[in-house]
Amino acid sequence: MLVDSHCHLDYPDLLADIDAVVARARAAGVGRLVTISTLVARHAGYKALSERFAPVFWTIGTHPHNAAEEPDTPVETLINLSHSPKCVAIGEAGLDFFYDKSPRDVQERVFRTHITAARATGLPLVIHARDADEAMIGILRGEHARGPFGAILHCFSSGVDLARAGLELGFYLSFSGIITFKRSEALRAIVAEAPLDRLLVETDAPYLAPEPYRGKPNEPAYVARTAEVMAKIKGVTAEELAAITTANAERVFPRMATFAKTAPAA
Repeated sequence: MLVDSHCHLDYPDLLADIDAVVARARAAGVGRLVTISTLVARHAGYKALSERFAPVFWTIGTHPHNAAEEPDTPVETLINLSHSPKCVAIGEAGLDFFYDKSPRDVQERVFRTHITAARATGLPLVIHARDADEAMIGILRGEHARGPFGAILHCFSSGVDLARAGLELGFYLSFSGIITFKRSEALRAIVAEAPLDRLLVETDAPYLAPEPYRGKPNEPAYVARTAEVMAKIKGVTAEELAAITTANAERVFPRMATFAKTAPAA
């Protein structure tokens, strides 16, 4: 079984055909899907998807692109919404200095609020980081020194310094279809260096479809292709990689592990 640790099932490309999307994931051996929050205001939709489909879990948080829309969500709101039994993480939140769709100071303030919520709930923080390695390393090290928290550096496409800093803090690295792209040699080198017990696979669907699906809308079923490439990089079989990354996902998302004992797998 595989786990798609990060997808956006509420996005129109997927939601319009959601029954078939989930069915194709099951057929591809993807037994758990985590649909990721980009706006706290949409929490009811994420929760509804998790209630409709046994393999689906959800998170609560504000994407850095949307930080200016939700600049002052109280940490108590994040904590209270996270009590839902299939809510497995806080986020995604973080810094995106590539698009800069929200002011950087607002992104940072919102990010720190999410760190506080992750620390308070014991749920992992799903981190978005793009073109912000130095600032991200500084915040993560500083906040971790104030009190530990778990985290996932999702769709990892940053430099080796951020990867190493995250691993030093006990975080997980989640890789998307980008590792299948021809020009991703540096990213594959980071996969090769990272410990197997800290790796996750994801789609970030409907974005970043892996080869040979590049250019098409991504979907959770395609995480199998990313896992296949990761297995080759790590020198293990596809079956071994699936078992390892699923165990990692259930460790980093403890509520998922609880449901895995009772909910049907794909």
